[in-house]
Amino acid sequence: MNESLILGIESSCDDTSAAVICGNKILSNIAASQAIHKEYGGVVPELASRAHQQNIIPVVEKAFTKANIQQKQISAVGFTRGPGLLGSLLVGTSFAKSLAMSLNVPLIEVNHLQAHILAHFIDDANSMPPEFPFLCLTVSGGHTMIVLVKDYFDMEIIGKTTDDAAGEAFDKIGKIFGLDYPAGPIVDRLAKNGDGNSFKFNKPRLENYDYSFSGIKTSVLYFIQKELKKNPDFIKENLDDLCASVQKSIIEILMEKLEKAAKDYGINHVAIAGGVSANSGLREAMKKNEEKLGWNIYIPKFEYTTDNAAMIAMVAQLKLERGEFTDLSAAATARYEL
Repeated sequence: MNESLILGIESSCDDTSAAVICGNKILSNIAASQAIHKEYGGVVPELASRAHQQNIIPVVEKAFTKANIQQKQISAVGFTRGPGLLGSLLVGTSFAKSLAMSLNVPLIEVNHLQAHILAHFIDDANSMPPEFPFLCLTVSGGHTMIVLVKDYFDMEIIGKTTDDAAGEAFDKIGKIFGLDYPAGPIVDRLAKNGDGNSFKFNKPRLENYDYSFSGIKTSVLYFIQKELKKNPDFIKENLDDLCASVQKSIIEILMEKLEKAAKDYGINHVAIAGGVSANSGLREAMKKNEEKLGWNIYIPKFEYTTDNAAMIAMVAQLKLERGEFTDLSAAATARYEL
């Protein structure tokens, strides 16, 4: 192999992940998730950082083994510097610095949000990578934004959430329905058996490309409280339809702004990224617009939607080509602008 081998490390929330990339081809992409947070109905930062400490060495070793390489063959170490949970980021950052120093190879910091978008350029993420300029709806548990991507490292946020992220809304509404955390994938699964037109919920009215999801959460809560007074079994008897209706509402909110932005900017290359891009309803809505509006759509493989180190390694590869390195003084940061 003449091309560089790069180790990517991701630890921004509750998944410890390591990946090895050669060029833009992923040789391994290993992740350890943390089941402990289910008990608490959300991620507990202190528990997350402790679990990262336990997981990071075995995960990195597994990434090397799967890629069939030795650590001394690595040309650089890429790591998530932010944004994310500070304690979790500290574990990945400290490990990446130590490894890069011991191997005497460059250290490359990566913006987690940028990585979600640039995951589209991994060799097997799509049948073909997006063309610049393109719009990317980046939507996860912590972030919801429309990004105008002019080049690999020239991105502009043109719309973002003013309160909750879409993934957060899925999880919080799922909690109202009594579903386990994370509720988003469960809502998606149950929605497939329900009728999305069964119930109507309030939608925000924002003028620009910004989003708001606190209103739909409140709307669902009040609706459920009212119905439970009349029938204590209301949720159980209507769960599939409730999930389908919530999913339809959230996806309509997401797509309305994305369609408006694509029209206003005259762009027909449109991508989705982040954990919620695994949602089957969102993927279907994108495919409908491919036919209806003539979009060229880019939907990443499932394994590149949630937090993963492959996307970190991809950005590190692009930065290595540009000679953009980080020194050992770089500190993890909970907030890190795109």
